[in-house]
Amino acid sequence: MDKPPDALSVAYLNVAFGARRVLQDVSFSLAPGAFCGLIGSNGSGKTTLLRTILGLETPQGGDIRIDGVRHTGRSASIGYVPQKLNIDPDMPIRACDLVELGLTGHRLGLPWPSKARRALVEEMLAAVDATGFAGQRLGSLSGGQLQRVMIAHALIRRPRLLLLDEPLASLDIAAIAGVVAVLRRIATEYGITVLVSAHDMNPLLAAMDRIVYLAHGRAVSGMTGDVVRTEVLSALYGYHIDVIRVHGRVLVIAAGAADELPAVLETHPVHVSAIP
Repeated sequence: MDKPPDALSVAYLNVAFGARRVLQDVSFSLAPGAFCGLIGSNGSGKTTLLRTILGLETPQGGDIRIDGVRHTGRSASIGYVPQKLNIDPDMPIRACDLVELGLTGHRLGLPWPSKARRALVEEMLAAVDATGFAGQRLGSLSGGQLQRVMIAHALIRRPRLLLLDEPLASLDIAAIAGVVAVLRRIATEYGITVLVSAHDMNPLLAAMDRIVYLAHGRAVSGMTGDVVRTEVLSALYGYHIDVIRVHGRVLVIAAGAADELPAVLETHPVHVSAIP
């Protein structure tokens, strides 16, 4: 039996804004139902990569394929959760309304029958554990609750690929754990490939199948234990990087930066169990 095509394949992707090269020969692939962390510091090119996959940026070279088919523009097979959603707290829109807009807000032609539409909205709310606050106004939701609703909004059209731009930013520890568990379940139960950008890989480690690590517009990908190594990250950054185990974590730091350990700990921690 032939192997199914990769859900997402990126090959030698190059993106530049004027004279500034943002992505350089970025290549990686993700199988159907994979959960992948897109890791890098601010300015490393994570958002640009996601926007290019979405068709919102035009690459200067390279190839993007979804399910083996070359992808050249926007596609209903890709769901997207942006980094921020600016909401007027007085806006009279409920969580369930936002989820439904994912189905009806950009469709042409006749709307879905109301009964079928409601059933699908309820299914997506349940999939992200948001049923309990489905009737609340968006402005009253916590950060973790809003993220779940945004994920349901992106999922309701059953995409093959789900992209999330820093969905864990500004969330507390409990909310982070809950959102990551929801995303892992979506990948496993729905077979949707999940690509999550983050500057901190630690919360994703228990859920990730693979990692794409970005630095200076270049990328390395693979299993976490194969990527988060001194020799691999040194080659990626272009200068020596130390991968140091401290109190059950691994710190990724530039050589000679020992005095900056606390700052680096917040930037690139990885649990020691991920490194064989």
